[in-house]
Amino acid sequence: MRAKNIISGLVLAILGGVIAVFAYTRFFDSKSKYISAEMQSPVRLAQMTNAFDSNKVDFTFAADKTIHAVVHVKTKSTRSDEYSSGNPFYDFFFGYRGFEQRPQPVEGFGSGVIISDNGYIVTNNHVIDNANEISVTLNDKRSYTAKLVGVDRNTDLAVIKIEEKDLPYIIYGNSDDLKVGEWVLAVGNPYNLTSTVTAGIVSAKARSIGIMGGRSVEANRYPIESFIQTDAAVNPGNSGGALVNIRGELVGINTAIASPTGSYIGNAFAIPVSIVKKAVADIVEFGEVQRAILGVNIKDVDSELATSKKFDKIEGVYVENVVEGSSADVSGIKPGDVILSINGLNVNSASELQEQIGRFRPNDKIEIVVNRENKKKQITATLRNMEGNGNLVKKAEISSILGATLKNVPEDIKSRLNIKGGVQVEEVTSGKFKSAGIQKGFIILQINNKPVYSVDDVEKTIAAINGGVYIEGIYPNSKAVYYYAFGK
Repeated sequence: MRAKNIISGLVLAILGGVIAVFAYTRFFDSKSKYISAEMQSPVRLAQMTNAFDSNKVDFTFAADKTIHAVVHVKTKSTRSDEYSSGNPFYDFFFGYRGFEQRPQPVEGFGSGVIISDNGYIVTNNHVIDNANEISVTLNDKRSYTAKLVGVDRNTDLAVIKIEEKDLPYIIYGNSDDLKVGEWVLAVGNPYNLTSTVTAGIVSAKARSIGIMGGRSVEANRYPIESFIQTDAAVNPGNSGGALVNIRGELVGINTAIASPTGSYIGNAFAIPVSIVKKAVADIVEFGEVQRAILGVNIKDVDSELATSKKFDKIEGVYVENVVEGSSADVSGIKPGDVILSINGLNVNSASELQEQIGRFRPNDKIEIVVNRENKKKQITATLRNMEGNGNLVKKAEISSILGATLKNVPEDIKSRLNIKGGVQVEEVTSGKFKSAGIQKGFIILQINNKPVYSVDDVEKTIAAINGGVYIEGIYPNSKAVYYYAFGK
């Protein structure tokens, strides 16, 4: 009996102890619980990150494969200060303020990507815009003078070339295969710091940020904005540089940053290589981009539009209007249709549609799937150019654009007029010279404040100008200096 009482007492004591411990930890030792959870958190995070093998992401491989094919681009141009336009017509109406207020030399810098072993380089148009001279420095410090092959203002791309063989170059990747969250590297020359590599991820695709809208309508009739957004550090000087995947393949050309300060804050934008390689191929082959036009006015489909139009899904791009006689019109696309895909690739924004159409040339056939009254319909369209036909256009020779026959100034005339160079106009037919009022016999001394000494100088200088052309010169039997201006 006594033993039974002892056992009962022990059981009650143990039970009481358990209850006491439970009560203490439940009501009084809450601090201990939170510390425990906090300490466990890093352990759980470590277990989660172990599921991702960081050794598979080899930045050194991609960097080594690309850094030698990204070049430093330097330009020389002229610009006017705040007191002088550099425009003779402005000076005529508002007063010429003296020689010291004429346009001053300006140096610019950026990056470029070698895309072939024989010296073709792609960069941004804004890097070389209005440049009188373009020079390129390789990663091994070799320097070259580059010539401008052509530009596409609608995509802010340009192709330049240096005369060299067996150069390192970057192969094209596939920007369509890029996934949001995928690692990418930005390779360029920010702030004149050569050969700089930064890493980040793809933050978004098919971004339209409106940077083309600030330029002239004439130059940007059909701007294409479908940028890759990345958080890789991109700063002034990176423009024209490479965005590559971890295999070292080119997936974009770094072009812009979104920043109130002008420096990196986490949002950079690159032109996808799907647009780049088509523009480059056109410029190299034809001297300009063969722009294909579908001929529709479009808007994104959002929830409000989908509800008002009673669409089954919020997807695609809504066709507001169809241009009469365009490829869209001829193929049977109608206002109210929703374009869902181009050649099997889904389009869910205006920028995505622009990117897809931008890959093709006039006279190319494409397969379009539209949603018409909540039923899918497949349409075959033959794309046309801006003139409404399927013809490919080749860049005209400068002499044809100018509408003039030129020759180097004879030595006897140079001596008599006490000039060191110049190019004389032999004949004026039709073209820019005639429209500007330039007459036979005129001697061109400077173009945009750059002296010219030969016909080749005139052609190269004007070819490199993307904006207005200002010509200064004299007539042999006049002491006056004449100025002419025209848009290229």
